[in-house]
Amino acid sequence: MARAIALFFIFMFISMKSVIGQQKAKNFLITSFLRGKNSHAYLFRGPAGVGKKTCAHAYSALINCHDPQNGDACGVCSSCRKYASGNHPDFLHIEPRGTSIKIDQIRELKHALTYPPFEAGFRVVLLKDIHLYMRRKEVANSLLKTLEEPPDDTLFILTGDEAGDILPTILSRCQIIPFYPLPHDLVTQALVADNIDEDTAVSLSAIAEGSLGRARLLHTEKLLPLRGEIVEQLISLGTGQPETVETVFRLAEKAADTKENLEELLDLLTIWLRDVMLTHKGLEDKVMSRDLKQFLPSALKRWNLEVLIEKLQLIDRARRQLLRNCNRTLVCEVLFFALL
Repeated sequence: MARAIALFFIFMFISMKSVIGQQKAKNFLITSFLRGKNSHAYLFRGPAGVGKKTCAHAYSALINCHDPQNGDACGVCSSCRKYASGNHPDFLHIEPRGTSIKIDQIRELKHALTYPPFEAGFRVVLLKDIHLYMRRKEVANSLLKTLEEPPDDTLFILTGDEAGDILPTILSRCQIIPFYPLPHDLVTQALVADNIDEDTAVSLSAIAEGSLGRARLLHTEKLLPLRGEIVEQLISLGTGQPETVETVFRLAEKAADTKENLEELLDLLTIWLRDVMLTHKGLEDKVMSRDLKQFLPSALKRWNLEVLIEKLQLIDRARRQLLRNCNRTLVCEVLFFALL
């Protein structure tokens, strides 16, 4: 059964104290716990990468801790140790398969909920990225029925993107807890704690716009260095130079190799062009691509505002082509030649 409903666990203990920022959300949850007034379903809603999933893990550990301390899990009882090892039998974490949740996942979940928790006071069900459930009507309706008649011993925690469509009927059955972008200094501190050098951490923090998860993704996938290489080459190359074609083909192949992160790479190029536009307007203090400041003088000489607007439109066209499943390498080749 555990395999059938695709249980996923973390392998380190996460306490409420370890959740970065989101003090209002944490205070609300801790107060609810201390008063014994948990909702049967919470919706953690906010931007991606700001701590929704982490907070869900931490709160799940808290409500089943055998010896909670000052509104936080103790981290040493048998329940906490099982959470830390990823083996707690009453914590179910269901994630999308591919781009959506499948109806069989909800059916298997409903079957599992017919049994009482194995050992904890509450079974906690974490449903990540609830907005993706809305892509299939039968999935959304099946989930709605589960939320309408939840077992007394089960707590649902849903996470959803703030911009994602969620059925009003599902929203009405959840206690909505908003999550917000993290302050840049907190993101920078967390990245430095990950052994990322401070200059890179500052750049990642500015670009990620309060999303620690996105900042870590950009670093792990080495998207900033690739974006830097693309910018440097596009500025230095000319359409009549013999090495231009070979370089563009090489860069396009590298970009296509980022696969599902190609959209993030295009976002980084968009941010760079936006930074050049801001500099044209004398707003250098608002530049986000701090790691590319050395290229701004050349970009200002090469591209005026009208040209920059055209280049932003070219990136938008590339995004639309990718949504139609066009060949990624060809899309990048055409885009990079047009960005010269």
